Amino acid sequence: MPKVDADELQTNETDDRGRMYLGTEYANKRVTVAVVEVESDRPDEDELAAAYRDASESGETLAEEWAETSSEAWNELDR
Repeated sequence: MPKVDADELQTNETDDRGRMYLGTEYANKRVTVAVVEVESDRPDEDELAAAYRDASESGETLAEEWAETSSEAWNELDR
């Protein structure tokens, strides 16, 4: 059985069932593929938690700044 290097593949994209197209030269041949790494297109839980904390802190800071600005604006209107 011939060995296939990764750069010999016509594409490294898979279909919705995880099947990879190897090309017509491998048609009607038994092909064994080893999965070396699987990457997720979603962030992991630690990344999500950090992003949520950052957004929460930014939101609190923005709310405090808005309260100060709003108070200043109302005070100016009263004069």
